[in-house]
Amino acid sequence: MASRFAGLPPVAGVQAGAGLPVDATVSLRMADDGEASFPLRLVQARQVIAAVPWRQARSARGQAHYPGYFWSATMGGHVIYESRLELARLLLADFDRDVAAIGAQPFLLQARVAGTARQHVPDFLLAQADKSVRVINVKPSGKLEEPRIAEALAWPGQLIGERGWQYEIWSGADPVLLANLRFLAAYRRPGLLSGQLAEDVLAAVRPGDTIGGVISRVSGRPGEVKAAVLRLLWQQRLATDLHSHLDADAALEVAA
Repeated sequence: MASRFAGLPPVAGVQAGAGLPVDATVSLRMADDGEASFPLRLVQARQVIAAVPWRQARSARGQAHYPGYFWSATMGGHVIYESRLELARLLLADFDRDVAAIGAQPFLLQARVAGTARQHVPDFLLAQADKSVRVINVKPSGKLEEPRIAEALAWPGQLIGERGWQYEIWSGADPVLLANLRFLAAYRRPGLLSGQLAEDVLAAVRPGDTIGGVISRVSGRPGEVKAAVLRLLWQQRLATDLHSHLDADAALEVAA
C-alpha cells in the first residue's frame, strides 16, 4: 500500500503543529439533500459516515474515468467510486478487518490557506475498529510529481493531521494482491452458501493443506465446496499468501 503524504513539502500558511485555522470547516451532504457544516476540529467520523457522498458518480460519453458503485460487505450496501484506481483502494478497504465503516466523497473541506480560500473533497474516509480515522486521496503516482497536484494534496493532509486523523495518498498496490482480491470479492455477499458447509470446510483444513486438497476432501459438490473456501478466504477465516497466484496448489490454513 503506497502512501506519499510523508514526502510532500509543508504548505505555506499551514504549518505543522500550529493548530487548525479557526475557519477550517467540514460540510456534509445529508440524506434529505440538506447540508450541515462543522468546524474541522469538532466534526466526528460517525457524522461523516452518516452523511451521503458530497458528489455523486456520473457517467458521460468520452470521459477519462470509470465511476460506479461497489457493493461493500463492510457497509452492507453500495459505495461510490470515481475511477478504477479508487475502486482498487475501495476493494482493499472492504477486505480490511480493521475498517469498521467507509465513506466515499465524504465531505467538503474549506479553509483559508496563505490568505486564499481553498476547498477540497477527499476520496474516502475510513473509520477504523480502534476508533482511529483515516482520510484517503487516490492519485496515480505519475501525477504526484506535478507541483500543482502535490500542493493541492498537501494542504488538506496537514489540516487533517492537525485534526488528529491519519492521512493517506494512495497510488496503487501489488497487482497480484489486487487481482486475487477482485477474484475473492465475488464471494463477499452473504447468503450465497450454506453456513454449515463453511463450518465443514474449516473443520477439514489440516496443517500443510492446499486449496485443492480441501476441495477434494470435503463432501459435497466440488463447485460449492470451492465457493465456500473462497468465501472463507474473503472473510479471512482462512488464510493463504495473497501476494502469490491463487490456485489449487496454494497453501491454506485456518486464520489465527
